[in-house]
Amino acid sequence: MQNSGINSASGPELLVELRRGVRRPLLAQLEESLREAVRSGRLAARTKLPPTRSLAGDLGVSRRLVVDAYAQLQAEGYLVARHGAGTYVAEASATTSATDDEPQVHPATFDFFPGAPDLANFPRQQWLRAVRETLSGMPYRDFAYPDPQGAQELRRVLAEHLRRVRGVVADPMRIVVCSGIQQGLVLLARALGAPHVAMEDPGLPHHARILAAHGARLSALPVDREGVRTVELARIEQEHGRLDAVFVTPAHQSPTGVALAAGRRAALLEWAAGRGVVLEDDYDAEYRYDRAPLGALQGLAPDRVVYMGTASKTLAPALRLGWLVLPAHLVQPAVEQRRVADHGAPMLDQLTLARLIKSGAYDRHLRQARRRYRARRDALVAAVERHLPGARVTGLAAGLHAIVRLGREVDGAALEEAARRRSLAVYPLGSCFLRPRPLHDGLVLGYANLTEPAIDEGIGRLAAALRESDAGRAGLTSLQ
Repeated sequence: MQNSGINSASGPELLVELRRGVRRPLLAQLEESLREAVRSGRLAARTKLPPTRSLAGDLGVSRRLVVDAYAQLQAEGYLVARHGAGTYVAEASATTSATDDEPQVHPATFDFFPGAPDLANFPRQQWLRAVRETLSGMPYRDFAYPDPQGAQELRRVLAEHLRRVRGVVADPMRIVVCSGIQQGLVLLARALGAPHVAMEDPGLPHHARILAAHGARLSALPVDREGVRTVELARIEQEHGRLDAVFVTPAHQSPTGVALAAGRRAALLEWAAGRGVVLEDDYDAEYRYDRAPLGALQGLAPDRVVYMGTASKTLAPALRLGWLVLPAHLVQPAVEQRRVADHGAPMLDQLTLARLIKSGAYDRHLRQARRRYRARRDALVAAVERHLPGARVTGLAAGLHAIVRLGREVDGAALEEAARRRSLAVYPLGSCFLRPRPLHDGLVLGYANLTEPAIDEGIGRLAAALRESDAGRAGLTSLQ
């Protein structure tokens, strides 16, 4: 007779199988079952085992038998008992887990990733307070399957916030909550039906990949000092067929950091009249440091522009909360795509964000973040001047990243490798083009998630990596 114990009375769960009516004693079976679980990695190092009384009750054996089995494995070094805390798998015992042969990824100490806010300053206390207040007053019906369009309260609060802060023409009935901009792009690609999209070039490579993976056909729309070259739209349509959409980051072009000029904003909206839609990613427009922010493009033509926003740059990417403000004809197609994708975002997170915004804590957090990020951008500019003679920082004093022009072309892959050896992560601008450019003079460096001293140290390491990369390239050229 087989006895399978899954501890559910108290403590952690543990599956153990004992067979009665066989010659092998139950104590030996239990010892071997636990020993094999540790050896195989099913019980990893530092895993807490169930209390002896709980496991004995689940298995239908005496507590003494479990105590003796634990004691034997402690003597063999598989387990360790911590006074008053319980029994755990020993550090040195585990072994051949399924991940042992996988390469270990060690994050860089100085990571200039351009898409991260200051993660250490996530407003934990304010978020926790909002969670508690939300839970205390949350009606039971809100624990059912969520509305795929998004919680009504969050859409209402977002509409008020976006009207006030970004000049968006926002009706709660035209807002769809999504799991970040990435999912928003998936919903749009499907709702638009395999669209032909003009993408900023350079732009955000993962956005292009997402659209392409969901049926979109992409054409490169060049960017210069005044933003996307709208004059190229006619050429693209003549050579590649009618466009359905144009993807832009008009407030702070990603990655070059320029703003879309007034004349080109008007030209883009004129193109969209009766022809297609503009996809406006307003990804970090909350952060302007030396001038008033530009209003959202959507506010000028709400029936021709899809406005996309997210909490990833203002709070944290891990929240996976974003929103689309849609022209009327796209609302139901987008909602239906959200319904078949995952039926909606977690309700508690949505209502917590709504409470955070409504309470004013969100605005206070943004004001503090602006001061901090401005100081860090200034630190980046100073560090480049100190460590990289001839290089310069370009783009608006805005957002979470800047472009560093090196004054000469470098091999992006070689530089990344030289930087990696110094526990440094940098991001070549050449990789942001639809057709990546191995040689380029620009780097996209994020500064928001690094302290001022770390920025200075990181740029110093970058200077050393550049010297190594240059030397390697010079050596290769001499051999040729």
